[in-house]
Amino acid sequence: MSTTIEATGYRFKWFVMAAVIIADVMDLLDATIATLAGPSIRADLGGSETTLQWVLAAYTLAFAVGLLTSARLGDIVGRRPMFIAGMAGFTIFSLLCGLAPSAGLLITFRVLQGLFGAVMIPQGLAMVKQNFPPEDLQKAFIPFGPIMGLSAVLGPIIAGFLIDADLFGTGWRMIFLINVPVGVLGTYIAWRYLPDVPKDPKARLDPLGSILVTVASAAIIYPLVQGRELDWPAWTFVMMAAGLLLFCVFVWNERRSESPVIEPSLFTHRGFVAGIVFLGTFFVAMVGTGLVMNLFLQLGLGFTPRHAGVVQTPYALGLAIGAALSGALLGPKLGRHVLHLGLGIAAVGMAYFAMVAGSGDVTGWDLTGPFLVTGFGSGLIFAPLFDIVLADLSDAEVGTGSGLLNAMQQFCGALGVAVLGTLFFHWLPDQGWYDATQAISWVAVGLYGVSFLAAFLLPLKAREEALH
Repeated sequence: MSTTIEATGYRFKWFVMAAVIIADVMDLLDATIATLAGPSIRADLGGSETTLQWVLAAYTLAFAVGLLTSARLGDIVGRRPMFIAGMAGFTIFSLLCGLAPSAGLLITFRVLQGLFGAVMIPQGLAMVKQNFPPEDLQKAFIPFGPIMGLSAVLGPIIAGFLIDADLFGTGWRMIFLINVPVGVLGTYIAWRYLPDVPKDPKARLDPLGSILVTVASAAIIYPLVQGRELDWPAWTFVMMAAGLLLFCVFVWNERRSESPVIEPSLFTHRGFVAGIVFLGTFFVAMVGTGLVMNLFLQLGLGFTPRHAGVVQTPYALGLAIGAALSGALLGPKLGRHVLHLGLGIAAVGMAYFAMVAGSGDVTGWDLTGPFLVTGFGSGLIFAPLFDIVLADLSDAEVGTGSGLLNAMQQFCGALGVAVLGTLFFHWLPDQGWYDATQAISWVAVGLYGVSFLAAFLLPLKAREEALH
């Protein structure tokens, strides 16, 4: 059903918000709970240790590179058809992930799921802004934070219970299959209630730039994940060098393009460049250690998926509390110093986890403190991070800058899985579960240190109306 903003846009604005929340919750859960399911997936479908890395990295890498072009395509094609196509495709490939007969096909479907997720997610904020009058916009986002926070807290628990319950003999497959009815509902709401909005006649796409950044990203991540298993043949190093070279060509192309994928002027802002470094090192550490923690709990300590999900609840709870406290109070009051505070607390929590993991005698209760502290510190960072990094940008630059930060967050998540996962599997045979997990924890603390230094170059105060 096609509608217009003038006729029905404000009338059905809460249906628009419902569709956007459904999309964001599905993306949040699929980007995280697959970590918990990794050992069960490998036990069922087989594959090597790198299979565990690819189940995560395939989704986040595809999502990251897709984000850079999909927002622009929304301006060209229209946000309504892009959102509907994204949600329908995400739902279809969730179903195919749940039915995948082999690890290779599962990874392929995860790539396509990530690409359709990237088509869907960037359209959401723009549609909300277009359908809510300015005086109602803040009210519109009131339920968004609690719902996303609750999803982060309950996601691992629900995933663990679903896997252990083995409903209809589905096991791990249910974490993907459960998306299907939710996605069908979201697709129907989007088709029925999203309004048509005018396209931007001036919007253009740079196909060469999009291809360059996609190939460059894959050329770096693929050998990082696959190289250890193949004993680092020469082509892996050649491929990574080629990826870096292609990134340089991409930058050169962006400077010449009339419709660049990334606005070159962004990199003239010192605070924004520092924000890229901050975000990159922080998410490499956070996502990479998330993989290692789940492997340690299930394969090292022998926890069931349900037990592992429950044990990680303090982390998710700390994350939600920290984000709420930072967004409502500490972020506006402390500015960039809240990032230093969050990193310091997260580093203490990770060091605490390293000492517990290296003790050789670990129970779920022993991990409650480290997980709660690390999650709380990380949560303090989440709420104000984008607002602070975007503070020095002009109004014309902030939309592109926000899109780039989102893409970098996903790309660095994939990079964290690739780098920290590879280091972990390299150390595991010689050091064992306890010492290898402890070593990765200290690597994460070191990465937090780099983020801590980069934060000194960020703007002092947040942008009041930055995009997320």
